[in-house]
Amino acid sequence: MTVETHSVPRQGGGASFLNNPTVRSIVIQVALVVGLALFTWWIVDNTARNLAAANIASGFGFLAERSGFDIAITPFTYSSNATYGDAILIGIANTLVVAISGIILATIVGFLVGIGRLSRNFLVRSISTVYVETFRNIPPLLVILFWYFGVLSVLSGPRGIDESPVGVYLTNRGLQIPAILFEPVAWATLAAFAVGTVATILYARRSKKHQMATGERRPVLWPAIGMIVGLPLLVFVATGIPATLEFPTATRFNLAGGIQIRPEFIALWLALSIYTAAFVAEIVRAGILSVSKGQTEAASALGLTRGKLLRLVVVPQAFRVIIPPLTSQYLNLTKNSSLGLAIGYPELVAVGSTVLNQSGQSIEVVVIWMTVYLGLSITVSLIMNWFNAKMALVER
Repeated sequence: MTVETHSVPRQGGGASFLNNPTVRSIVIQVALVVGLALFTWWIVDNTARNLAAANIASGFGFLAERSGFDIAITPFTYSSNATYGDAILIGIANTLVVAISGIILATIVGFLVGIGRLSRNFLVRSISTVYVETFRNIPPLLVILFWYFGVLSVLSGPRGIDESPVGVYLTNRGLQIPAILFEPVAWATLAAFAVGTVATILYARRSKKHQMATGERRPVLWPAIGMIVGLPLLVFVATGIPATLEFPTATRFNLAGGIQIRPEFIALWLALSIYTAAFVAEIVRAGILSVSKGQTEAASALGLTRGKLLRLVVVPQAFRVIIPPLTSQYLNLTKNSSLGLAIGYPELVAVGSTVLNQSGQSIEVVVIWMTVYLGLSITVSLIMNWFNAKMALVER
């Protein structure tokens, strides 16, 4: 009589170990990281060997060398005797100026146009719709070229210009406005402004806590104006008005004095702001429409005007829908500032291109570009994520 025996597979063998989803996930991730590290090492080693074979120096030591070129628009002192590093800093500063000012203007215009698209007034609604549909379908470079060559460049020159009673001149060389010259004692006014701002923030927080606890809404706007505007103004007058205005004056061939805002900046700022505002308007419109109609009907039943309905009920709830896509538009505006190269605005890419051509350090300059734009993108994302968390609905 033959007895058949069947072996029972052992539990916990090698096959079952590899079939474990957690283990398999870890192995795949480790293999991917090792592969990327080896690939990166090969790229760096191969690039270094090729540069050495071509007798091209590598590294960022060139940033300490003399630049030898001037920059037309500089937020701080710069000359051709400065270093390449100083030139790069000028480019970064100019990028930040146009990006921050563009974000502010695009947000204001976008919110107004977005609300205008939902207006009951046919003319306002139609103008807002035409604006959005027009600029959303035009490349930003064309908008920049239009403002620079089609608007600002065709203005008259400063030669023989009529005297302005307010000291403001707009010519093909830019916008000339009066300059404020502060005396040393003006620091007291600045300190009063800082104190007023901090006091306003603290007062607003206490008012919000009081409202959450009792339901009573304290006035915030006028106390804020009093602390932020009134207090510095009082100190400014008490210290003898330590500031004077320097008005631009028209000479025979040019304008002297005041502050000059170059046409390259104006064109880039307006173009990026108006272009991005069209996308912001659609985001705002979608956010407002996402709020339940029951909310607006309930607010209307309480007797709220349309302005208060939007400000107190609709827009605060719409923010949770508006902020995430709004972040993408802010990032796009920041990166689109590199298009200023087309009209000679010395932002990061334009200045970096000059540095690259003169120094020959192409890899290092590209690394600087990538690092700066990555840092700006991460910074904008962190700020908007923080703001999104602050505006999130809090359930009781």
